[in-house]
Amino acid sequence: MSALLSSARQRFYRRTLALRCVCAATVCALSLTACVDTSMPDYKRPDTPAKASWSDQKGSPVSAAATIEPDWWKGFHDPYLDTLIAKAIAGNFDIKVLAARIDVAGTQIGEAKAGALPTMDLGAGADFEKTTHQTFSKQYNLAAQVNWDIDIWGKVEKGVQAQKAEFHASEADWRAGYLELVSNVSSTYFQILQFDDQIEQQQKTLETNRQILAIYDGQRRNGLVPQTQVLRQQAEINRLTNQLLDLRRSRALANNALCTLLGVPAGEFQMPKGHLQQRVQLPAVPDGLPAQLLARRPDVVAAEFRVLEAYDLVGQAKLAQLPTISLTAHGGTASFALTDLLKSFTYGFMPSINIPLLDPGVRAHVKVTQAQSTVAEQQYRVAVMAAFEEVENALVNVNSHKEQRVELQQEVARLQIVADQIQSQLRLGVVSQLEVFETERTLLEAQQALLANHQQILSDTVLLYKALGGGWPSVDVQTEVKEH
Repeated sequence: MSALLSSARQRFYRRTLALRCVCAATVCALSLTACVDTSMPDYKRPDTPAKASWSDQKGSPVSAAATIEPDWWKGFHDPYLDTLIAKAIAGNFDIKVLAARIDVAGTQIGEAKAGALPTMDLGAGADFEKTTHQTFSKQYNLAAQVNWDIDIWGKVEKGVQAQKAEFHASEADWRAGYLELVSNVSSTYFQILQFDDQIEQQQKTLETNRQILAIYDGQRRNGLVPQTQVLRQQAEINRLTNQLLDLRRSRALANNALCTLLGVPAGEFQMPKGHLQQRVQLPAVPDGLPAQLLARRPDVVAAEFRVLEAYDLVGQAKLAQLPTISLTAHGGTASFALTDLLKSFTYGFMPSINIPLLDPGVRAHVKVTQAQSTVAEQQYRVAVMAAFEEVENALVNVNSHKEQRVELQQEVARLQIVADQIQSQLRLGVVSQLEVFETERTLLEAQQALLANHQQILSDTVLLYKALGGGWPSVDVQTEVKEH
């Protein structure tokens, strides 16, 4: 009986000693925790220069929600363009890459959450041994171990929040890619139609110049003009022919670019010929565009989410300086005979605390994340400043080209009147056929300039919608922080 009491006292003593050690370690850990700086200020959007309105805008301000529709490209009233954009959204590979990155970021959230869950290992083995002059021995074993690092400080949760911010940034990247794709398809489409009209007008100009050459050649044979006049006109035809060949080349290259945007091999799709001014209408850009529209820009939204991600990573790095507590349980069995393997078991439970007294790598990582956070903040400011410039440039180009359009329309209208009058004078025998051709050539050049202006306004409008973030709803990152 006394032996049993002595054994019980020893077990009690060992347990008490272990408990005292754990308590002492906990007190030590709490003391060290008080010396470690883990404080984090509340998240705030990086400060940027403010902009109340755009310098080249007219009219009273309107609300952002009533300014640009999500499917803003339908304002060009071109069903064929709508079809091309739908095909590009479905087939473009750049968009698919961005969508895949969203999936990657989503799965990484689950990976980050797994850091707070217990892990379990199961193993089995056998040991066969033969020594000289000894009998052959064999042993079988089966063991399992469960380990749980308790996230008492929220370090894992900080990593989860950082990964959620990256997920939202990836979504914004997809939106930016979507907007870029729609803009590129629209601009390339307008460019191809412009090439078609330019090729047609260039062919007319060439024909007119060939007729002028025939007149000069006849006058040379009659001694009315020198040979140099004929050579000069022939050189003009060479120049115009070279321009025509270059227009056809540019049209083919633009068509190849459109194929890639649509997600089909270059050369496998040929856009039918068309007329830009007849097919695509100039949309009315609303006046009073508010500066708050920049909140829709996906690249600005993505940049701010990455600032939030860097902020959470700094918090995680700081919490990594604190002690960690782990719970480990293990159990197993071993036997010299396979049939006796499950007859006896050994169990064990071991709580432990790891106190990082001196780990230069942990403290260095805090400084690294803080430096990376500064980089993310500056990149956000760069994105905002670039957005200001792009919107201002787009507004300047739209308004300037529209003013030029008025002048070009008047020029074409007046040259058309001149051409009609010269044609009437030709029937009366007042002017020569040469003067008629010269007038037609001048008119064609003015029409070419008006056509180019039409394409510029269309492309400027596309760039303006893109610069303002398209029709995406605005995203408030501060709200996302509060939801976390």
